[in-house]
Amino acid sequence: MMNEKVILKIPKIPRVHWILFLLTIFTTLLSGAIMEGARVFSNPLEIIKGIPFSFTLLFILGTHEFGHYYYARKHKVDATLPYFIPAPPFLFLIGTFGAFIKIKSPIYRKDALLQIGAAGPIAGFAIALPALVVGLLLSEVIEKNDIQGALILGDSILMKILTWITHPGLSKSQDIMLHPVAFAGWIGLLVTMLNLLPIGQLDGGHIAYAMLGEKQIIIGKLAFILLIPLSFLSINWFIWAILLLILMRSVKHPPIQDIHVPLSYKDKLIGYACLIIFLLCFIPAPFKIS
Repeated sequence: MMNEKVILKIPKIPRVHWILFLLTIFTTLLSGAIMEGARVFSNPLEIIKGIPFSFTLLFILGTHEFGHYYYARKHKVDATLPYFIPAPPFLFLIGTFGAFIKIKSPIYRKDALLQIGAAGPIAGFAIALPALVVGLLLSEVIEKNDIQGALILGDSILMKILTWITHPGLSKSQDIMLHPVAFAGWIGLLVTMLNLLPIGQLDGGHIAYAMLGEKQIIIGKLAFILLIPLSFLSINWFIWAILLLILMRSVKHPPIQDIHVPLSYKDKLIGYACLIIFLLCFIPAPFKIS
């Protein structure tokens, strides 16, 4: 990473950012409260039961986007503050479609592309991981016979490791009912994994292009093709593949000027770290109904 100091001046926040952020607070609070069995419509004050889930999730998403924003400003790339996207809890379980920043000027250097792309997933992962650990410690162990019709969350390698550490005596007949903080942490890892897919202009696409240059198109096509067999494990992959087609339109990353300039050893380590995070967070079947 560059050694020069960055004086980060937060610009005046436009009204649209505040409106979207406040709406997302409301929709995630509502989602979290509903998960906790709150009767929000008969007793609106019960919405406060959604605070653990809402605040944890928004902190993870906000940190992810601020990572991008910080390094964009560090490399003198014009970028907006994060846009948070609210979602009706009845249509989308977690109450948000996530957040994003808009890059408003070209990225000319490969090291800048890699650092801007990697900063978000690494920052979000750094918050989601301890949130998941704390949430697992607060979670309840239940018998699998008691969870008919419940939403079953898939396990990543990291989730299996953390479950073994926090609940070493868990038997095959038992499962964990995730605390809202743990669920927010799990969502954070899922978002990190999806963003690190080496496709188009996803974070993983930026990193793969910076690391592999024009060979990124091969990895991008392979990653997209693999979404087809994954769709047989979970319909979520098919939905995400359609969204990628609509939003990205191409698995190929747009070219930049200095693609043939070698990356520093430190930047390569950042790229490898993102690959490790992706593998640790990868979930073959994210959601299913018991």
